Amino acid sequence: MRCDLHVHTRFSGPCTIPVARRFCRESYNQPLDVYHRLKKLGMHLVTVTDHDSLDAAAELSRFPDFFASEEVTVTLPSGTEAHVAVYDLTERQHIEIQARRTDFPRLAAYLREQQLLFGINHLFSSLTGRRAAADYQCFARHFPAWEVCNSAMLRRANNQAARYADALGKITTAGSDSHVMRTLASAFTEVPGARTKREYLDGLRAGRTRIQRAHGGWHRVTTDVAAISLRSEERRVGKECRSRW
Repeated sequence: MRCDLHVHTRFSGPCTIPVARRFCRESYNQPLDVYHRLKKLGMHLVTVTDHDSLDAAAELSRFPDFFASEEVTVTLPSGTEAHVAVYDLTERQHIEIQARRTDFPRLAAYLREQQLLFGINHLFSSLTGRRAAADYQCFARHFPAWEVCNSAMLRRANNQAARYADALGKITTAGSDSHVMRTLASAFTEVPGARTKREYLDGLRAGRTRIQRAHGGWHRVTTDVAAISLRSEERRVGKECRSRW
């Protein structure tokens, strides 16, 4: 079974990229559009990992092949930030996670207590700001899963993450990190032999994953930002036209 484990919708909030953050959102994708597009692209299961939000689940939880996830903005002990994927969680767990996300020891203890699978996304990216040397020790010690293929990241960064994850015996995941429709499922995580959602999630937790690779770079990032900016401008013009009429 296949699932893109890193996907965004309009519920991911304002854009975090410098300059673009002034006028557009992280994504304008509608959850239902994302769901149907992923299914069309051959994903057996669907999840959404919006930034610090579980709102998309309200629209998608009626589908039996959907499970709720989120990408949590976490403050690490060094004071830096990281994006942490938490898979297959409930609304109550989301609330408790958000209350702890600036206190990593409390957050890590809660995630372990709840037996939630969580992992670090785009280890070698500067998307969340600078990275301290102590952060990598934290990832090695506390994070059971590492994203080793993010199709928005350079091949070099993905390969480096994969080497470290393999050396440390980490669960490996892959996802498109898609903020626009055209890049959905450009990378995904397969669990061979899984036939149901529960078997997929159990296989993911056990590390029985097969990574389907695609790599990005500045061209991918630039075209995605351009597409998001264009969508923002279209929405602005549409609002102006409606207000005039």
